[in-house]
Amino acid sequence: MIVDTLRGKRLVVGVGDMKASNSAEDMLVTHALGSCIGIAVHDPVATVGGMLHFMLPDSAVNKQRAMENPWMFGNVGIPLFFKHLMDLGAAKSRLVVRVAGGAQFLDDKEFFAIGRRNHTMMRKILWQNGILIKSEHVGGTMSRTLFLDMSSGRVWITSAGKEIEL
Repeated sequence: MIVDTLRGKRLVVGVGDMKASNSAEDMLVTHALGSCIGIAVHDPVATVGGMLHFMLPDSAVNKQRAMENPWMFGNVGIPLFFKHLMDLGAAKSRLVVRVAGGAQFLDDKEFFAIGRRNHTMMRKILWQNGILIKSEHVGGTMSRTLFLDMSSGRVWITSAGKEIEL
């Protein structure tokens, strides 16, 4: 069970949302990571971090919606997310990236395979930009909650009553 000491703010990242912080006192959390992907990023030197919770891999399905909310789509949200972190003082060379989500639900035949497509899009964008993933907990059929403690850079998930360090 997680004991939340909350020295600072608890920043809740909704579905299709992003939050960033440069305060060691903050805790970021996103709930209900099913087929969505959650990306937790921390720069331990600059004490800058953030979390992105994107829903779909490609904004081509609804360009208008992507202009209104780029965080919904991996192909536009991920680059914007990293730019925002750099604007707060993060350095690409120091980023520690951890990822969770990408589960497969409702579609046993994997016709849509949203979780896998989200994960593939994210890995492609990060690879093209020379950003490595330190750890990930993706796939399967479980929903996850992702946490980032800004003071330590600790990232973990909870799922089915278990806590798993990333």
